Amino acid sequence: MKCAVISFTGNGAKLNRKLCRELSKGGDFVQGFSIEKYARETELLPLTIPLKEWTGNMFGKMDALIFLGACGIAVRSIAPFVTDKKTDPAVVVIDEQGKFAVSLLSGHLGGANELTLKAAKILGAQPVITTATDRQKKFAVDVFARNNQLYLAEMDLAKEVSSRIVNGETVGFYSEFPWDGNLPEELAVLDSDSILDSGAGKKSNLFIGTPACAGKEECTVTKNAGEWENVSCFPDVGICISLSEKKQPFPRTLHLIPRIVTAGIGCRKGVSGEAIRQSLEQALAQADISVHALCQAASIDLKAREPGILQVCRTYGIPFRTFSTGELQAAPGTFSGSDFVKNTTGVDNVCERSAVLAGGRLVRKKQAGGGVTIALAAGEWRAEF
Repeated sequence: MKCAVISFTGNGAKLNRKLCRELSKGGDFVQGFSIEKYARETELLPLTIPLKEWTGNMFGKMDALIFLGACGIAVRSIAPFVTDKKTDPAVVVIDEQGKFAVSLLSGHLGGANELTLKAAKILGAQPVITTATDRQKKFAVDVFARNNQLYLAEMDLAKEVSSRIVNGETVGFYSEFPWDGNLPEELAVLDSDSILDSGAGKKSNLFIGTPACAGKEECTVTKNAGEWENVSCFPDVGICISLSEKKQPFPRTLHLIPRIVTAGIGCRKGVSGEAIRQSLEQALAQADISVHALCQAASIDLKAREPGILQVCRTYGIPFRTFSTGELQAAPGTFSGSDFVKNTTGVDNVCERSAVLAGGRLVRKKQAGGGVTIALAAGEWRAEF
């Protein structure tokens, strides 16, 4: 995490320095700023520009901001720059005496609630967290997504999921991946074996656990082999953990996408970034994998500076890994060999081998066209509750 701390008084500067020192011990990058009068004696960076300008700069490059001062100062400073809870940094406000630490903005996705608790512990302050799921100690889907590095696809539906949980309702839960820990009681788990029938389409949905209405006169569920059957008594809104954004196990499905897919890329020298992007998105679509599942790209080290691949990585905000010919040759598995590729690079297949080395299990074999080859691999992943 990259964090900026700003203070305005002498005592605030002392607290600022303490926060910077202690938060940095956890591996975070933390910079402390103070008005010039108190910066030198506390070894903080001096605030040499207007606070509004400083806030705008920090909003663009920091993951979190901590204001040591009044909430009003923080609110007026950040107001022009607040845009989207998916991208806004965490904002925490601590009074200059260090008595209260307030999670002000991006409490869940941005991590402000977690940062508030850390800062409060360091300073011996009282944490103030106002998000409803935290106050009621209930499951928060955005926190779950953040902690598990999941892309949260539908923000409006995420708000409804949280609203239902806060109001004491149950939401559905379906996952194509295993999980560890205790499943929150607010979630009703849809049995994955009952989603699709290869011949007749959708089957009756089976849920693990007992529906809230079971045993009541208005309940229409029946019990089948130890499981409750009949989707009408279960939530019409649910969470789906899948690499696909097309799967709809519930009438209204909130998709959470694990970022575990590696794109192995081979290409002719000088091929455009747009051509590579189109080939990649075509391969993802054919494999029914969301573009948001991408976590990295991989290729041979001969392509380490290939402009088109680098452009695609910038577009998706993913790192680019490369491997030597020897490393690619040692990749485990059976691959689609090409004499032309072997004569050019020294190894019979670049995209599949690099995808496997970087990402694990091959889920889409080589797709070629337009001077570009694409393969997809997915790593192992488990959700944590």
